[in-house]
Amino acid sequence: MRFSILILLFLITLTTKSQEVKVLDRESNFPIQNVTIYNDNKDLVVYTDENGNANLSAFKDTDVISFNHLAFIEFEILKKELGIINFVVKLTNRSELLDEVVLSASRGKETRSRIAETITTATREEIEKLAPQTSADLLANLSGIKVQKTQMGGGSPVIRGMEANRVLLVVDGVRMNNAIYRTGHLQSSITVSPTILERTEIIYGPSSVIYGSDALGGVINYFTKTPEINKKNTVNTSILSRYSSVNDEKMMHLDLELGFSKWASFTAVSYSDFGDLKMGKNRNHGFDDWGKVLQYSNNTDVFYNPVGVPNPNPNLQKNTGYNQLDLLQKFYVPLNKKTDISFNFQYSTSSDIPNFDNLAEVPNGKLKYAEAYYGPQNRFLASSNLHINPDYSWLEKGSLVFAFQQIEESRIERKMNSLDRFYRYENVDVFSLNGDFTVPLNEAKNRNLSYGFEFTHNDVSSDAIGREIAVNGNKISGFTNDFVIQSRYPDGGSQYSSAALYTNYRQDLNSKSTLNTGIRFTSTFLKALWVDDTFITLPDMDIYTDNKAVSATAGYIYKPTVNWQINTLVSSGFRSPNIDDIGKIRYKNGKVTVPNIYLKPEYVYNAELGILRYFNEKKFLVSANVYYMLLHNYIARGIFEMNGQKTLGYDGETATTMANINNKNAYITGGTLSFQGTIANHFKTNGSITYTKGKSYDKKLPLSSIPPLFGNLEVIYNFNKFQTSLNYRFNAAKKLSEYNLEEGIDNIEQTPIIAETGDYYGTPKWSTLNLNTNYQFSDKVSMSFRIDNIFDIHYKEFASSISSPGRNYVGSMLLKL
Repeated sequence: MRFSILILLFLITLTTKSQEVKVLDRESNFPIQNVTIYNDNKDLVVYTDENGNANLSAFKDTDVISFNHLAFIEFEILKKELGIINFVVKLTNRSELLDEVVLSASRGKETRSRIAETITTATREEIEKLAPQTSADLLANLSGIKVQKTQMGGGSPVIRGMEANRVLLVVDGVRMNNAIYRTGHLQSSITVSPTILERTEIIYGPSSVIYGSDALGGVINYFTKTPEINKKNTVNTSILSRYSSVNDEKMMHLDLELGFSKWASFTAVSYSDFGDLKMGKNRNHGFDDWGKVLQYSNNTDVFYNPVGVPNPNPNLQKNTGYNQLDLLQKFYVPLNKKTDISFNFQYSTSSDIPNFDNLAEVPNGKLKYAEAYYGPQNRFLASSNLHINPDYSWLEKGSLVFAFQQIEESRIERKMNSLDRFYRYENVDVFSLNGDFTVPLNEAKNRNLSYGFEFTHNDVSSDAIGREIAVNGNKISGFTNDFVIQSRYPDGGSQYSSAALYTNYRQDLNSKSTLNTGIRFTSTFLKALWVDDTFITLPDMDIYTDNKAVSATAGYIYKPTVNWQINTLVSSGFRSPNIDDIGKIRYKNGKVTVPNIYLKPEYVYNAELGILRYFNEKKFLVSANVYYMLLHNYIARGIFEMNGQKTLGYDGETATTMANINNKNAYITGGTLSFQGTIANHFKTNGSITYTKGKSYDKKLPLSSIPPLFGNLEVIYNFNKFQTSLNYRFNAAKKLSEYNLEEGIDNIEQTPIIAETGDYYGTPKWSTLNLNTNYQFSDKVSMSFRIDNIFDIHYKEFASSISSPGRNYVGSMLLKL
């Protein structure tokens, strides 16, 4: 009897065991957590635990079971056939198969083979291996993107010769661009920490149909990590730490994911502390002193020094360090089988960030500024995202995103040997509501209609005050009096709102061709009030603008064979002037930008051709695209008369008046050749080369923000738990004749001077070699070591004020508990 009971218990245990499946990464053999496993009807769903295990006892032997994870290729199998593979399922990473799923093109999942736009992605695993200090550094590693830096605490991405408010930033479906996103260079991309990112996608070219105003050069989509429910009540923790020698960076990241049957949570905290940045010592360009910091200001809030201090190490860029804190909290709650909601809270703040551009300005051999810094960059986001899957004839699935953002910026300046300190503060509250919906128009689901709406409202406040400091020796003891100074934006407040409707249609005409079309109508409203007319009197101190625009896109994808894809695309985009365009007052290099209340929207008309060729069962991809963009009514900074005068007194100086003005027509053309994939067992490679040219038809002048030829080449070796890569980055020279000297955006004064003529040289060419290694001890522990700029080359990125990092040793460790 006892023997029979033992046999019965053994059979029950064996049966239970046979109901359990294990899911592994095909490449590393490490378990994959949070794989969604479901049947055809999706009425049975289970998830793998931290060991990659899941119990399938609820499924029938005749069920077709799907294994789905965003980072891996979906796998399907009959349950009764799992025994053939010993109940072990191995998933292939999507990066292996390059016909991947992207999320940005239509605000939903879509395969690359049905998309005409050029798109680049960076997955969570790729971001972890890159270990960038900031999101701007992450973007600089992606093909077709250059990043300008005015100071270390920033980064302005350039896509197809456009940057700042001509490139749209989006985080978790919420547009980051607000009413004071400026022309020129914009440093806001760093306010999303790379440590909280699940994925980043770049759409190149005008994308106004889906994303509205500002999406001219392209769209940068940040997707932060999202928690997943788990019936086994899981708790997962990750700890990431990193040290970088070039700026003494110390970074610590901690995240906690809770997964329960009815709700899930993800919490992340990241803190980075950056010291002053070292530049490279090897000056292959031949300019011995270019970029060196020979003297610096040691003034602080409480310390006064009327002269600069000699720098004992001119290759150390004094007044560049800062620190940053980033917080993320997400909650996910499935309300029923067809509805779920998530809540997203993000907060980013920093210390004061030195404005290196101003602090390094040395007219006549003496420092111009004693103090010049940005106050803490504060960004707060709270949003809710309601996902619905009603499966109606007119709506299969969709999402509603309501968001509130608060952005705080400030600028503090004091000139050397002066007691007058200038404070300028900006605060922006942004409310937005997005609705995006899709429905298939036939049973085959190869005719898809998407449609949606967007409402945004920006409320901007701008204040300024001058304060005379009280000095006792070298000590600043307080203030003696206050005085009136000009605010950066309208001091009576300003509002900027938009409302839009769009629809997009995608159809597979046959097995070889797909058609994409879309149209969007957008209306924007701007209101601004100036109260103080001490310095500037406008023709109208209370203005209101109302602009409307229609944008459209049409793309055709042709796949003559399984390995060839030809994309053609025509699209239009627009950008309606915001508060910064119309109402900013700002001084730089002897020029002061003043308001132009008559500014109108600018438009872009784009045509492009893309060719994709796959090899090795779509594990290797070569792609090329060329484009031509016509800019109409384009906005650029130019000489501007204010009340019949071409000069204006500003912060104690007489400056030439400039303003953003509408011009007639210009063009930007260029292309990118890129490749990526597996070339042999254990070996991968990727690389790209990008060319851009832009010129105005009316003025016959080069356009600003056009980078020189640039690219990269990388070879990667993988063997079991070890990975190493060698990366080569290069940048061609940009001559003085290729700069737009009228706008002054490209910082020609930051390029070297030719001693014989006294003329600016332009941007010298440069190249760097970089080594990256990663070892994964287990699915819980990995370490990486990197050497950037191995040969310690000195260079500056195009239009940048700060010299790029010299040789940099980087070590990091990731623990998953």
